[in-house]
Amino acid sequence: MRKPATLAVALAAALAAGCSFVPEYLRPAPPVSQQWPATVRADGVRAAAALDWRDYFPDARLQALIAAALEHNRDMRIAVARVDEARALYGVQRADRLPNFNVGAGESASRTPADLNSAGRSMVSRRYDVNVSLVSFELDFWGRVASLSEAAKASFLATEEARRAFRLSLIAGVADAYLTLREADERAELARQTVVARAETLRLVAKRREVGLAGDLDYLQADGAHEAARAELASLERQRAVADNYLRALVGVEQENWPAGRSLVEQGIVPDLAPGLPSETLTRRPDILAAEQRLLAANASIGAARAAFFPRIALTASTGTASAELSGLFEGGSRAWSFQPTLSLPIFDGGRLSANLDLAEARKEIAVAEYEKAIQQAFREVADLLVAREKLAEQLVAQEAFDRTQRQRLTLAEARYEAGVSSFLEVLDAQREAFTARQGVIQTRRALLSAAAQLYKALGGDEASPAG
Repeated sequence: MRKPATLAVALAAALAAGCSFVPEYLRPAPPVSQQWPATVRADGVRAAAALDWRDYFPDARLQALIAAALEHNRDMRIAVARVDEARALYGVQRADRLPNFNVGAGESASRTPADLNSAGRSMVSRRYDVNVSLVSFELDFWGRVASLSEAAKASFLATEEARRAFRLSLIAGVADAYLTLREADERAELARQTVVARAETLRLVAKRREVGLAGDLDYLQADGAHEAARAELASLERQRAVADNYLRALVGVEQENWPAGRSLVEQGIVPDLAPGLPSETLTRRPDILAAEQRLLAANASIGAARAAFFPRIALTASTGTASAELSGLFEGGSRAWSFQPTLSLPIFDGGRLSANLDLAEARKEIAVAEYEKAIQQAFREVADLLVAREKLAEQLVAQEAFDRTQRQRLTLAEARYEAGVSSFLEVLDAQREAFTARQGVIQTRRALLSAAAQLYKALGGDEASPAG
């Protein structure tokens, strides 16, 4: 008597795949040019996707900070947990495509009082059951369950790509924060040297005033320049503390024995990355891949919403043994089975199914727009960074030349003042220009290195850890 249950299982396996109402997926055409802007130099040697971040950022201290951030950063932990969550949800949804079998055993006992029994005496009845049951398995003729599973899978993959995107952003973010801290260190050190130099100048001017070679105006100007340098140093030390606090929060762990770091000029970050064609570069970025997976999930949800208009067929079946005596459960005549197919067809639901379909289609339109927007933003980001790479390099060359000129000017101005040819005001002006020029070199060098770090992210580097 197990034939109906066996037939139900076979029929379920044969029809589980069913058909599908999921719309054919066509990847939207990228709403950007097929070439980088004419103002952008798209040359380069190395491919970011094939370049591990340790090779791109050779500073040992920066490498240690990035590795610590990837392990301890709380936002990174949340991103990883989101992937685990999405994977579990996909597993739950995928399980609905397979029959669920349960094994059960039970006893039921009841006592009937004598005045309710035709025999005129109380009776106790017992029943023992052991069975294997198929619990309400839906035959997925129209692909509703398969569409939901496909949507869950795409959502899981989108979350995984989002984790990769955040990981890459964290790498670039730690690098940028570290470079900002190095800039603050170097600018603060320059300010300390300036404070010492101007204190010495103030001392010399004071001596010259004592012997009548300088007036009160020269002394007050030197004193003002010294105090201005002290104020600038205090400001830079504050900026340095803020940069250090931000980097510590980003890394997520306190540690004192970091490896020795490099100065900005010794960083060794070579921004020689080849961007390739936009169509190749942009579709490789994990944030764009995540947007496309969300679009695929929305597309699959339309199939599930369409399939909901059609009848649902569910099977419930069980086979086993039943007996009034525990010892009789496994005797030949104790076999029992049940088979309960059910069919439900929506007739009137107040427009709920139509509204669900409209909702799914609207969400797909949103997903398409978000995917196209992600491509446009990525195109602009890469183009901006390619321009920054070129122009900041030119700016650094000019800034270094300007720095050399101002230092020579300061040397000459001090010599002229010592010889009594020019006023102290000329020296002060040369000091300010030399200080500003040197600060500009440090700032421009950090900006160039930061642009190189962001370009690594923008070109989709670190594919050494792809989505699983």
